[in-house]
Amino acid sequence: MSIHIGIDVGGTFTDLVILDPASGQLELLKVPSTKPATQGIIDGLQLAIQTLGTQAEAVTRLVHGSTVATNAILEGKWAKTALLTTAGFRDVLEIGRQNRPSLYDLSVDRPAPLVPRSQRFGISERLDFQGHVLKALDTAQVNQLIPLLREVESIAVCFLFSYLNPTHEQQVRSLLGKELNVPISLSSEILPEYREYERTATTVMSAALRPVVGHYLEELDDRVRELKIAAKLQVMQSNAGIVSTSQAARQAVQMLFSGPAGGVEGARFIGHQAGLEHLITFDMGGTSTDVALVQKGNIAMKTEGAIEGRPVRTPMVDIHSIGAGGGSLAWIDAGRSLCVGPQSAGSDPGPACYGKGEKPTVTDAQLLLGRLAEKNVLGGRTLNRERAERAIFDMIAQPSSLSLEEAASGILEIADAQMERAIRVITVQRGHDPRKFALLAFGGAGPMHAGALAERLSIPTVIVPPVAGVLSALGLLVADCVIDLVQTFIQRADGADLEKIDAHFARMRLEAETRLRHEPVVRVEFSRTLEMRYRGQSYELPVELGEERLSKETLAEATQRFHLAHSQLYGYAMRDRPIEIVNLHLRAIGRTAKPALRFKLGKANESSPVHASSRQVYFWGHGWLESQIWLREHLKPGEQLRGPVVIEGRESTVVLMPGQFAKIDAYENVIIESEGAR
Repeated sequence: MSIHIGIDVGGTFTDLVILDPASGQLELLKVPSTKPATQGIIDGLQLAIQTLGTQAEAVTRLVHGSTVATNAILEGKWAKTALLTTAGFRDVLEIGRQNRPSLYDLSVDRPAPLVPRSQRFGISERLDFQGHVLKALDTAQVNQLIPLLREVESIAVCFLFSYLNPTHEQQVRSLLGKELNVPISLSSEILPEYREYERTATTVMSAALRPVVGHYLEELDDRVRELKIAAKLQVMQSNAGIVSTSQAARQAVQMLFSGPAGGVEGARFIGHQAGLEHLITFDMGGTSTDVALVQKGNIAMKTEGAIEGRPVRTPMVDIHSIGAGGGSLAWIDAGRSLCVGPQSAGSDPGPACYGKGEKPTVTDAQLLLGRLAEKNVLGGRTLNRERAERAIFDMIAQPSSLSLEEAASGILEIADAQMERAIRVITVQRGHDPRKFALLAFGGAGPMHAGALAERLSIPTVIVPPVAGVLSALGLLVADCVIDLVQTFIQRADGADLEKIDAHFARMRLEAETRLRHEPVVRVEFSRTLEMRYRGQSYELPVELGEERLSKETLAEATQRFHLAHSQLYGYAMRDRPIEIVNLHLRAIGRTAKPALRFKLGKANESSPVHASSRQVYFWGHGWLESQIWLREHLKPGEQLRGPVVIEGRESTVVLMPGQFAKIDAYENVIIESEGAR
């Protein structure tokens, strides 16, 4: 027997999906998340092996979505790092750009740089803008720094124009590597692009995270081997591709958004199965909500982001996150207004209804309004309704002179409004009509809110997969191995050197093939992209190329696609303005074998199923309504339901609003449509 396991660590639960690749059968597990996260992972693996009654040696594939890099930045627990840069440029990291997080706030404080000035060193060397050596590297100066560098845990090297000629950075690594036993990160390998601030900031962040990520993955590897699991651990990157732990440690910055990326990949896979290629992915967990777009079956990507106000430039899934989850705390502010989040109850103490917490959360409101059952939810956990009522009454209803129902429904309305705004950010604000997409809801709390959000945004279709509560873990098992490579190449499009462009792409293709050589892939596909802009602009847009060699005709077609993309995103195009190529981007996708999944969550009755029970459920604008309660494992493909209905599963609950209809498709997805969309 051979089994594959995907592990996703969330703020409240650690989710495991166990797959038998031969049969496609899935098993789902949830265990409480721990600090450190490795203990929760090991607990989950031990439970998985015990539940299956199999040997640890049967685990032949192990994929992990990790938040270790994100947490290190959020908690300020990165490694002590030094920066070596071109003389005269050591303050680039602190000067940054002119843009401010709040345009009219003159007193806003910017976050302190990851490397203080005392650990930033200017080195005598210089290249020109074409990569030619103007001043040779002062090797004696580098050697003189060695005693000072013995005090740091990691080193970042970022020289001016090194993206065109990495020789000086490579020399520094060679010199220091002989004397120091610390990781050395080169900007020419981390981010070979122009813009010295972004390149420096990204290289420094990768260097600061490298010991943290490396130690975490090494410890997890050791503990996995102690369980006698022979499978080599793989991890998810921010670009929704999986890599080996050794490669992940070298490019630590690419793990910043590892966890959410797995969910988007899982949603894309489910949508493709169901024949839906245009999706808004909606992942609501215990502490946050993540939304993203899938267009024509492809995940929307971006190359720039920020974490805790610190910029980072690396290929990543374009995810918009807000602090609204099932564990988000409800509270009254100084102006006596009801607020929800971004603070969360987390896994400890958790919502009040979990038995330990004292403060009201979104989950407590769902329980109070009848959407959640007191038993048979969240893997068999029993919820305490009395504690939820007391928390909402004492901290929300009584101070606001509201009834319990008004207070609880107000909590949900505010949470829904926050999530609606998040979806509008990735759709309306970027030129997309949400009515042309399906909403794919997952996470432990997502399916409870998806129906209401679809009504607010006039989204015609909601899809809830049968493993919605652990879809991020499933996404890890169906993800491909992905390598993103980039090279700055600034030329006007109408006079570009096509042979040089093809040569750069050929070099990057060879590097990607080398990296993927030992990965478990069945074939490799390549995607070439030009990042282009109007001359004089300071930002670029990606334009995809075909597989054929570049010609004047194909480049002309690319410029036309650039005009269209600019018009869609910004509302105008300047067709008389010259266009520049800025960066060449190659994406290599090592396709992994995809199983034919079987989502049998329980033993369905041979006869037509009957709803388990009914109870009163409160809906805003309708009051208390008698609602049918269905067990997810009793629903068979072809079944149709009409709201108000609550569908209870082992790891998620689906709520159908009054006037909504649902059907179960061939893959056991719940497909929800509003009355007007039928």
